[in-house]
Amino acid sequence: MNDILPIVLSILAALVVIGALIPVLIKTRRNITRYPGTRDANDPEIRSGGSAAVADREGTIERAAPQGADLDELDTTMVPDNAAGLETIPVETPLPVAGRLTRLRERLVRSNNIMGKGLLALLSSDRIDESVWDEVEETLLLADLGTEPTMQLVDALRERVKVLGTRTPEHVKAMLREELIKLVDPTMDRSLNVQRHADKPAVMMVVGVNGVGKTTTVGKLARVLVAEDKDVLLGAADTFRAAAAEQLATWGQRVGVPTVKSDIDGADPASVAYEAVKAGIEQEVDVVMIDTAGRLQNKVGLMDELGKVKRVVEKLAEVDEVLLVLDATTGQNGLNQARVFSEVVNITGIVLTKLDGTAKGGIVVAIQKSLGVPVKLIGLGEGADDLAPFDTESFVDALLN
Repeated sequence: MNDILPIVLSILAALVVIGALIPVLIKTRRNITRYPGTRDANDPEIRSGGSAAVADREGTIERAAPQGADLDELDTTMVPDNAAGLETIPVETPLPVAGRLTRLRERLVRSNNIMGKGLLALLSSDRIDESVWDEVEETLLLADLGTEPTMQLVDALRERVKVLGTRTPEHVKAMLREELIKLVDPTMDRSLNVQRHADKPAVMMVVGVNGVGKTTTVGKLARVLVAEDKDVLLGAADTFRAAAAEQLATWGQRVGVPTVKSDIDGADPASVAYEAVKAGIEQEVDVVMIDTAGRLQNKVGLMDELGKVKRVVEKLAEVDEVLLVLDATTGQNGLNQARVFSEVVNITGIVLTKLDGTAKGGIVVAIQKSLGVPVKLIGLGEGADDLAPFDTESFVDALLN
């Protein structure tokens, strides 16, 4: 009897402890599975399966994605990064998109553009002879307009000057504005394909060479979409650049957008992209944006890998938008980059950054003419909200003012 009593007491004590823990476990489970309608990043849904990490605005939740791993055999272990004491980043409210256009136009007006100013001066001359037309042509070529668009614009201007017979500054400016708007082409569809499908989110990939600011652009574009009341999820598929995933997660945290990432440097980017889209489908977000590693356009292996990322993603959902980020200050070299990328993935739009840092605004026309792809977004500054949809008339007016 004395031998049995300690055992009975131990069992009773264990039952008391278990009974006390049951309410705590139930509450924890509810907190894990609950993901409110707006899918606020403070309450990330912890899912079974997959390999990536969902970062909320107070930290990250990671899981390993070994390079080359089969998508069906990925480690599903998840460890909260915020347990390490990461700093909480306050959630910001992005500026409305409409107000950005005015600010960006003002910055472009102040930038050192040579095309509009040079053309207005030349075409307002008392006498326009062949030497003046040669200077007009040279000005357009220096502005990176490209040979074919330059000849097209010069021929149109010649004809109009000949017919009008007048060259007051007002007439010249109106004439030049009309012809430049035609050249930039207002008929191109510059809208972003970010409308959620019936059962899946819209998927966007952002590509480009090293150093053009892809990750920053993804972060800024997330702010644009949040300002338009879109529910966004980011995928950090740039697994080669040190701290790229953390940089993207920080951008997301600033506007309460979760980020799917791997906790292993050099992990398979296609796996991370796949997991991001999978998470986007499960969490019913509007848009999944995938940041990719910088590619050198002359490196065949890297470009082939970019094609692989797109193919793997398309096992789950159609890629609705592929944005190519170009640095406007690179001029014609940016055009060469655009051609190579368009051969690997179907580019649907261009993001032109640092447009206020160049005198060569003609690159907008050259890229569109060469690829038949519209410039959809422009960046004119270092600020978090210095990215806005491209507007043809605003751009031309800024060149001519």
